[in-house]
Amino acid sequence: MRRRIVRLTLVAVGVTLVLFGVPLAAGLERYTVAQQRESLQRIADFAARSVYDDVVHDRVPARLPDGRNDDTAVALYDEDGDRTTGDGPPEGDEGVDRVLDRGLSSSPAGQLVAVSPVTDGDDVIGVVRAARPTSAVWSSLVPLYLGMVALAGLVLVAVWTLAMRLAGHLSAPLESMARDAARLGEGDFGVRPAPTGIGELDRVGSALGHTAGRLDDLLARERAFSAEASHQLRTPLAGLRLRLESALDDPALLRPATVEDGLASVDRLERTIDELLLLARERSRDAVPVDLARLFDEAQAEWGDRLSRAGRSFSVSRDGALPDPPASAAAVRQIVAALLDNAVQHGAGAVTLTAREAGPDAVAVDVADEGPGVAEEDLSGSDGRRGLGVALARRLAEAEGGRLTARRSPSVVTLLLPLEPVRNGRSLTSSSPPPHPP
Repeated sequence: MRRRIVRLTLVAVGVTLVLFGVPLAAGLERYTVAQQRESLQRIADFAARSVYDDVVHDRVPARLPDGRNDDTAVALYDEDGDRTTGDGPPEGDEGVDRVLDRGLSSSPAGQLVAVSPVTDGDDVIGVVRAARPTSAVWSSLVPLYLGMVALAGLVLVAVWTLAMRLAGHLSAPLESMARDAARLGEGDFGVRPAPTGIGELDRVGSALGHTAGRLDDLLARERAFSAEASHQLRTPLAGLRLRLESALDDPALLRPATVEDGLASVDRLERTIDELLLLARERSRDAVPVDLARLFDEAQAEWGDRLSRAGRSFSVSRDGALPDPPASAAAVRQIVAALLDNAVQHGAGAVTLTAREAGPDAVAVDVADEGPGVAEEDLSGSDGRRGLGVALARRLAEAEGGRLTARRSPSVVTLLLPLEPVRNGRSLTSSSPPPHPP
């Protein structure tokens, strides 16, 4: 890239020098020729005035002015066009003849010629011819042209030096950004390109750093979701294992109802796996809305027996006129399962599952028990394994535009779900929590 920048810069400057230098050289040539013509004309006019007295009295001038220039040839011609004295052709050329005929003069090839008539009244009695070879003009232009070429060379050297520095200044950030992109492709999400002072490159670097940060956050969230989901799968697996171990210890318990119960646990496990995969891929997009009545019936069937075997009671309560929130059934089912599992594992006494109105635009689902309750760090998932299920519930609730709140004495964890679909980023996570049930 550096060579390309330097090459393009030199080509651009070279073209500019040519476009500027050629007209300048041509103009300089025309200016020099015009100056030489004026100089010759002054010499011819001065000589014509100097020889006037001699010509009028038919004398041959002893000497003609030559402007102190060895390249200038000055000659005097009489009225018949014959050379009287000086350096020039023996007979007057076209310029002399035209002056004698009162015409205009032109220069022969290879020379610059100026003529001036010697007049006596209205009569032309002689002509002074001053000539100079065009080689003398070019010899005076050569130093100027050499100076222009030398100046162009100095300009190209200066441009090459500046182009090398500019190419290094531009290519170094790009090379660094290419290395950062390679690191990002290798899985290093800590890439944060340093500012370069070049607006366009800084915007690209900022976008690359932002992308790396998003990928890092996405990967962290996916890993957390995987850990939380694996924890969530342990609940149906533990129930199935318990039934199988009981049947192994006492074969008399292996009745059709037990087998059917085990198969139902397997079905719930498969459904949990499918729902977690769906939630991990698409979350609530095109999700099936929740049916609270069916959800509560499933919870009663699944968790009632488990709590009963542990010597604890389980009850559900839902207002029949309560509307169903437009949330994902898979997400709400997993949230409720995580909260109930937390109540079984870390709570105490009776467990209740209640659905109620939470103002005009939300529905609240409460999971209560008689244990110590859920702390704030449990909701954030920072309390090790204890908070994994609750942390998963919090993530799913926020993905549905809802919110999880917790209260102690007695222990109540509340899922708030909006009754209207989330639009323009609006969710219950930024609103104040509704009052808990008494």
